[in-house]
Amino acid sequence: MIGKMIVGFDASVESYQAFDFALDMACSCQPASDIFVLTVVQPPEGVYLVASDKLLDETTKQYEGLLKDLEEKAKAKKIRIRTEIAVGHPAETIVRFAEEMGCPLIIVGHKGRSKLQGMLLGSVSRSVASLARCTVIIVRKEGS
Repeated sequence: MIGKMIVGFDASVESYQAFDFALDMACSCQPASDIFVLTVVQPPEGVYLVASDKLLDETTKQYEGLLKDLEEKAKAKKIRIRTEIAVGHPAETIVRFAEEMGCPLIIVGHKGRSKLQGMLLGSVSRSVASLARCTVIIVRKEGS
């Protein structure tokens, strides 16, 4: 039994695939594992504080609706999930949350960027894997 797992969710196709992977995994565990779905909103750099707060509020409201949909999907499979929206750097926040919650497993999606894009933009999945002191599963798109 795994116990607890965290899924990094950013509403991308890959994060939905990571959630589905975690849901299937939780269904196969007896008793079922706890799933924490964590969305991290990263404040834009160089934006005035007032504009940044408004943008964060709007983004949080959008994610709240998406997370409700995930809760319903899990409920249909008789799995209870907990959702959380945090503000910060995605990889660092996911890893810190896993440590604070005592989760032995983090599941994230992989966007499949090129090596150059990964170097320029960074890769949340790669950063999570290198920073975490627990097991990390990176769910890839089929064919990538």
